[in-house]
Amino acid sequence: MVLYTSPFSNAFLEFLNSLSWGFIFPCYWLLDRLLASFLATSLEKRRRSQDPCYFLAFCVLVSTPLYLLLLLAALPFALLGFLLWAPLQSVRRPYIYTCQAGAEGAEGLCAPPGDGRPLARSFCFSSANVCLLPDSLARFNNLSDTQRRAREVGRRIRNGASRPQIKIYIDSPTNTSISAASFSSLVQQGGAFRRTSSLDHRPETNGDAEQRDMGASSQNEECVPLAECPLHPTEVQGVPDCPLHPTESQTLPDCPLHPAGKQGPPDCPLHPSGVQISISAPEPEAEEAEPKGNHQVKEGDMGSLDSCMASRESLSRFHVGDGGVSNNTLSHRTSVFKKPLGRKRRHGDDSFDHEVSAFFPANLDFLCLQEVFDRRAAAKLRGQLHRYFPFMLSDVGRYGWKGCCSRFKFLNSGLLLASRYPILDAQYECYPNGKREDALAAKGALFVKVQVGTSPQEQRIVGYIACTHLHAIEGDASVRCEQLDFLLEWGAEFRKATSSPPEGKGLEEQVAFDVILGDLNFDNCSSEDKLEQQHTLFTHYKDPCRIGPGEEKPWVLGTLLDTSGLYDEEVGSPEGLQKVMENEELRKEYLVYPISKKQCSSQKSQKIPLKGSGRRIDYILYTDEGLQQDWKVDVEEFSFVTQLSGLTDHLSVAMRLTVSTGEEEP
Repeated sequence: MVLYTSPFSNAFLEFLNSLSWGFIFPCYWLLDRLLASFLATSLEKRRRSQDPCYFLAFCVLVSTPLYLLLLLAALPFALLGFLLWAPLQSVRRPYIYTCQAGAEGAEGLCAPPGDGRPLARSFCFSSANVCLLPDSLARFNNLSDTQRRAREVGRRIRNGASRPQIKIYIDSPTNTSISAASFSSLVQQGGAFRRTSSLDHRPETNGDAEQRDMGASSQNEECVPLAECPLHPTEVQGVPDCPLHPTESQTLPDCPLHPAGKQGPPDCPLHPSGVQISISAPEPEAEEAEPKGNHQVKEGDMGSLDSCMASRESLSRFHVGDGGVSNNTLSHRTSVFKKPLGRKRRHGDDSFDHEVSAFFPANLDFLCLQEVFDRRAAAKLRGQLHRYFPFMLSDVGRYGWKGCCSRFKFLNSGLLLASRYPILDAQYECYPNGKREDALAAKGALFVKVQVGTSPQEQRIVGYIACTHLHAIEGDASVRCEQLDFLLEWGAEFRKATSSPPEGKGLEEQVAFDVILGDLNFDNCSSEDKLEQQHTLFTHYKDPCRIGPGEEKPWVLGTLLDTSGLYDEEVGSPEGLQKVMENEELRKEYLVYPISKKQCSSQKSQKIPLKGSGRRIDYILYTDEGLQQDWKVDVEEFSFVTQLSGLTDHLSVAMRLTVSTGEEEP
C-alpha cells in the first residue's frame, strides 16, 4: 500500500484544485465572518457588558451591510470556483501523509523503516476532540477564533508531550505526610505531590551556569553544579543513585528532612532505600522563531505552557539519548518498583495508575484528533505538532460526491493522526449511513499500521491504530451501532490486507498492539445509549474505564464539558480545570450529565447528575486478539487531560500500554 503525500496524482490537478479554492475562499471567509458577527461567545458577552463604550448594535449595523456587499461581489467567482472544484474531489486522495525529518527524535526516519530498532516496552496514546470548525460553526459550542485555537492546541500538546517524564514511587504506604509533602516542596512550588508528572521546575537563567550544566552532562564525569540540582540543597553533594548525578555520589551529611547525625527512616524520599525515581526526557528541541503575534500567552495559560517548558529546560540537560523515537529514553532506579502513593489507583480490580492531569503525558507516541475541519486551522496545527511528531496523516476524508446517490460532503472527516513511529500503511473509509446535518461531513474511520521495532530475527514489529468519529445526533442509536459494525468489519479487512510480510522477506510480522481511539458520541451511563453500550465492539476490545454495560469505574470522569462554563475563572487554566475535575461536587457544574426523559421542561436547564460522573464519549480501547502469540498488553496508566482548557469543549484522554513479550526483562 502506498502512502499519499499529495492530494492529487499529478501537479496539474493540484494546481486546478488550488485555483478553484482561490475563487471560493473570499466568499467562504466573508460568509463565515458575517454569521460569526451575530453569534457571540459567553466571554465576548461578558466583556461587552463590562465596556460601557461598546455599542454592539452600531457595529452590527456597520459591518453587516459591508459584509453583504462584499459577499455579493465575491459570489460569481465562488460559483465559478465551485464548478471547477466539485468534480476534482472525485479523484482526490483520501488523506495526506507528511513526514518532518527535523522533528524531535526523528533524524533520518523519513526513509523506509527497518533499521533494527528494538521494541519499546510501552506506548502512549491520546485522543482529543478539538472542535476546529469554521469560526461561525464553532460559536455554537461557545468557542471562537479557530485559527488562534488551532495554533495554541498544537503548542500545548507539543509542550506537554515533550516535557520530562518524572515518576516517584515510595516504599512505605504509611508515610503520607512528611515524605510526600516535603519532597514535593523541594522540587516544585505550590503543587500537590500526586501530580509528579507535572512538576514545575524553574528554567536556568544564567548562561554560564547553563554551559557548565551542559558540559557536565556531555562528559558524564563531573557532578552537576549543586545550585542547580532540583532534588538537593546547595550544601549537599548528592545521594547515592541520584537520578540527576551521573557519577558515584558522596555520603549524605545532612538530610534536609531529618536532624544531622540521625539515621532517616526507610521511607525518606531523599534516601535511596525507599524511593524509586524515574526520569525520561526527550532530546532538547531547538524552538523555531515565530512571529511575535503568534506567541501571546493568555491569562491562565502560564501553567500549561511556561511551566512545562521550564521543566524541560531544567532536566533535559541530564539526558544522554540514543536519537531514536522510542519512549522511556532515560531511567534511573534506586530501589525495587513499588506502588505510587500520590496517584490514585486500585479501585476494586484496577491494576494501573489513573489521574486527572494538567498536561498531556510525557513521551506521547500516538495522537488522534477529531473535528480538525477548517483547512487553515489544520495547517497551523500541523506546523506545531510536526515539531514533536515526525509522521502525520491529515486532511482525511473526501469532499463532494462519492457516488451519484451519495450526499454532498462540505467537510472532510476531521480526523488527524500524529505518530512518533513510522507509518507503514493507511486506509480511510467513510460511513455511508450519515443522517441530517451530520451527513454533510465525511465522518469515517482511519486505519493505520505503524512499525514500532524489529525482532532479533529481523521481523518487523507493528501496531494497528484505528481513529474514528461517530454520528453525533442524539437519539440515532441505530446509526451509531451500524457504524460500529462497519468499524469492526473494516478493521478486520485492513489487518488482513496488510498482514503479508514485506517484499523479499518470508518472515511474518509480529503485532504488538491493536488500539481504537476517537469520539464515539455515546456514553456508558445514559439509558438512551443502551444499544451502543452493549455492542459487540466491547467483546473484542477492552475499555479500561468501564466495568460493564452501563457501569463505570468509580474514578472515571465524563469528557464532555458544559459549554456555558468554558470561560469561568475557576476553569480558566489547565491547573484550575484539573482541581475542579478532582472535586466530586465542583465538577458537577462543568460536566454534561445524562438528562432524564421524565424531567419536566422547567428543569431542563438544570444539571441533575443521575448516574456516573458525566458523559464519557471519548474512548481509547485495546485488544489482546490477533497479537503475537504469548505477547500481552496491559494498561500502565490512564489519564483525563485538562491541558486544552478554554480551547475545546472536551476533556482529552490518554492511556499508556505496556507490552509483555514473555522474555525476561533486562
